[in-house]
Amino acid sequence: MLPKNFSKLIQKKAIELGFDQCGICEASLPPEKAALLKEFVSLKRHGTMQWLEDRLYYRSSPHHLWPEVKTAIVLGVNYGPRENPLENLKHPEYANISVYARNRDYHDIIKGWLKHLAQFILKETKYYSNNEQVKVFVDTAPIMEKPLAQKAGLGWQGKHTNLVSRQFGSWLFLGEILTTLHIPPLPASKSHCGSCKKCLVSCPTQAFPEPFKLDAKRCISYLTIEYAGSIPIEFRKAMHNRIYGCDDCLAVCPWNSFASQSRHIKLQARTELVSPPLAKFLQFNEEDFRSFFTGSPVKRIGHLRFIRNILIAAGNSNIENLLPLIINWKNHDNAIIKETAQWAFDQFMISV
Repeated sequence: MLPKNFSKLIQKKAIELGFDQCGICEASLPPEKAALLKEFVSLKRHGTMQWLEDRLYYRSSPHHLWPEVKTAIVLGVNYGPRENPLENLKHPEYANISVYARNRDYHDIIKGWLKHLAQFILKETKYYSNNEQVKVFVDTAPIMEKPLAQKAGLGWQGKHTNLVSRQFGSWLFLGEILTTLHIPPLPASKSHCGSCKKCLVSCPTQAFPEPFKLDAKRCISYLTIEYAGSIPIEFRKAMHNRIYGCDDCLAVCPWNSFASQSRHIKLQARTELVSPPLAKFLQFNEEDFRSFFTGSPVKRIGHLRFIRNILIAAGNSNIENLLPLIINWKNHDNAIIKETAQWAFDQFMISV
C-alpha cells in the first residue's frame, strides 16, 4: 500500500518540475459528461474535426481508452499573459494571435515535465507495487481533460466550456498522467461562475447556443485554426484582426483578476508576436512563414491558411496602405486565397 502522504509528494515534485497545479482523481467520469460529448457530435457542432467523431467511444471514458487505468494525475501550467489579450483589437493594423500561441509550442515543453514526473512516480512506488504502468498525454489521446481537471481539483468548466481556476483564471495548459496505480484522490473543484455570463455575451460570433455548450463551427478559434475551407462570409467581419485563435471569452472572465503572468520564460510572449503588423505578414511567402514560426503552434495551420486569415484581417482594417499587398494575392493559384483576397479588396471599395 502506498504511503498516506503520497499524493502530496507527487504535488511537491510536480511544482519542482515546473507545473503550477497538480490534482489527482479516480480515472472515471460521470455518464452525463459522455452524454454531453455525444450530443455535441450528434448536432454536428464539431464541424470538420472528424477525429472527435471517430474517437468518440474512447474519449467518453478513460477506461475505454485504457481498461486497466485507476488514477488520473492532472497537471496545470499557467500561461498568463503580461499584456491585456484584448488590447490588439483596438489596433486593426496589427494581427491578433491567441495568447497561448505567442511563444513556444507548449506541447513540447509540458511533455518533458510529464515524463520526469511519471518516472518519479514509478521510482517511488516500486517498493510498494509491482508491474504498474503510467502513460502521459498532452493533447495526444482522446481524453476529456477539462472534466478530469475539475474532478482532480484544478478548477471548473466555465460556461464557455473552458477550465477556470481560482488562482490562475483562464490561463492554464493541461497535461495528464494515467496510471494503473491506485493513488489517493485530492478534493474536486466546484463551479464558481454564479450568474455571470460575460464569457457568453463577449463571443464575437455567438458561438455559445447556451451556457456550457459550444458550437465550434461558429468559433473563431476553430475557423482560424482547424477549418481548412473558405471562411463563411457571415463570420469574416466579426473576426476583425484575429488571425490565429480568439481569447475573448477567456479574457473577460472576472476570475482573471486573480491571475498572474506565467513564471516560465518559454511561455511568455515573443515580442514580435504581441502586436505584429499585418503588412509584414501579408508579404510572407512559404519560406518566410516557416522560418518566422519555427517552434510555434501557428506553424501547424500552414502558409496558405495563415494568409487566408491575414487577408480577412486586412480586409477588415480599412487601412489603405494594405490595399496593394492585398491586390498581390488576387491572382493566386489557390482558389480560397484568390476568393478571400477579392473579398478583402471589395471591403475597401465598399468603404469608399
